[in-house]
Amino acid sequence: MRSPQYSVDSLLHMTDELPVMSEVVRRALTLIRDENSSMAQLASVLSLDQGLTSQVLRWANSASYGLYNPVSTVQQAVVYLGHNAIQSLVLAASVSGYLARPAPGYALELGSLWKHSIGVAAGARLAAQRFGAKLAEEAYHAGLLADMGKLAMELVLRDVDTTTSDWQGRSFADLEVAHFGIDHALVGAEMARRWYLPDRLVEAIAYHHRPGVGRQSALLASAVHVADCAVMMLGVGLGRDGLQYSLDPQACEQLSWTEKDFLQLLDRVGPLIAEAENAMGMMTWKKA
Repeated sequence: MRSPQYSVDSLLHMTDELPVMSEVVRRALTLIRDENSSMAQLASVLSLDQGLTSQVLRWANSASYGLYNPVSTVQQAVVYLGHNAIQSLVLAASVSGYLARPAPGYALELGSLWKHSIGVAAGARLAAQRFGAKLAEEAYHAGLLADMGKLAMELVLRDVDTTTSDWQGRSFADLEVAHFGIDHALVGAEMARRWYLPDRLVEAIAYHHRPGVGRQSALLASAVHVADCAVMMLGVGLGRDGLQYSLDPQACEQLSWTEKDFLQLLDRVGPLIAEAENAMGMMTWKKA
């Protein structure tokens, strides 16, 4: 029996709790992208949301950022870390609760998708570092949001038996398209577009399983792709689809990567996931 075909709009409509970007986050991201804005303006806007401020400070003081002296105010965090790092923290804080949700359709338990996403974000940043700090931070953003579409797509997968022969032998993303007319990456890209994120990020999210397709985001998509493969190889957030993706050689070519580079990434990503898990207080989700 042929599966029903879905559009992005129909899938998003089925999802009751889409991540909504708060006004504070929207204003903060707008200021970060405005070259004429000041650090004081950004700190003032972030201070309007106590929960967001608390998460930003907790992570800013984590081992991930290695500050010599702990920061106690968001103003200090903005000055010491800079716009790019603050943008990463704001995005991570704003989607953390959403990505922590279980996704039964992919056999992902509470917190599993968040751990996977934060690992891909950290790995993508490492993979893109040789191309400059700006691209590395963009890779972090794209990696963080790359699998966000799974939380909509999983709704149509809940009653599907993916162990049958027609769900084998191909990339799971390709199988999603074949069965439903769309894959989770395109759904996630549409979420990012509705958040008014830059086109390069939207495209990198859309093509992170096919890094050779995007025109303006080839490096970003490649960085996310290799990080995604590394995190899956580590078994982090490995759902029912996890073993049905393979490393695309085009991504390694784009990044000028060798097998040694990939092995080094595997060594470094695990500890970064643990740091992020502690910094963002994931254990509180498990107790909720």
